Amino acid sequence: MALQIASKNYARLVNVCPIVTHQIKGNKTAAVEAEKERPTRLKKFSIYRFNPEAENAKPYMQSYEVDLNTCGPMVLDALIKIKNELDPTLTFRRSCREGICGSCSMNIGGTNTLACISKIDDSNLNKATKIYPLPHMYVVKDLVPDMTNFYEQYRSIQPWLQQKSDVKSNEPMKQNLQSVNDRAKLDGLYECILCACCSTSCPSYWWNSDKYLGPAALMQAYRWVIDSRDDATESRLNRLKDPFSVYRCHTIMNCTKTCPKHLNPGRSIGELKKLMSNFFKKPAPELSGKA
Repeated sequence: MALQIASKNYARLVNVCPIVTHQIKGNKTAAVEAEKERPTRLKKFSIYRFNPEAENAKPYMQSYEVDLNTCGPMVLDALIKIKNELDPTLTFRRSCREGICGSCSMNIGGTNTLACISKIDDSNLNKATKIYPLPHMYVVKDLVPDMTNFYEQYRSIQPWLQQKSDVKSNEPMKQNLQSVNDRAKLDGLYECILCACCSTSCPSYWWNSDKYLGPAALMQAYRWVIDSRDDATESRLNRLKDPFSVYRCHTIMNCTKTCPKHLNPGRSIGELKKLMSNFFKKPAPELSGKA
């Protein structure tokens, strides 16, 4: 019944406004014709390929050409277009397409970044865009690096709130109190999306990734150490007091330069070093307790 009413209304609208209807159809036709007449803007993408399941598998670079007129503005758009229309075997990670999840981290044009927020360089169509997986990591396939060690290091810093009152009791759960100033200390730390762009740009992490925790994990370690609601500051710092976990950082600052979220891991590591050397003490919280 509703469909019949809608059809009658549309027919009545067409009869009443034939000029408007004809104009809409004409605009659509003109747009399609204009799209056909636009000259192609071919952009070459040179992409790292590696399939460990292939016989005598060796990495190689493969080139693809994409018409930018029919592609979105970001590198991830080009990768999705290549996979959907040119080569379904191309493998890469992606999820949110908004620079939030960190899945599509890779090396684009020599810089570690996120493909979803990296704009295609259309200023020079003759220059190929080179895309590699994150450097100095084992490659699972094509642009997919093995993140196992990276996540194990993140887990080692115990990234959760720890309090002395965290024991089994019959008391109901309450909200932790935190002042506005103490909360502001977490800005620039909690926004980390663990994309590993910073860690894989660090030469110290390249050579000592089995022992040195790297910028991403250390920035998160500092995030929990400086949190006014956390009571495990001493034990957290003690776990880091060895020659490699923190002190392999030589303040090269590649991590800060390449961070796609514009954070400053180098500064966080410096603050962590000051706490570990007792040069600086964690201030007492302005508010404490629960409510």
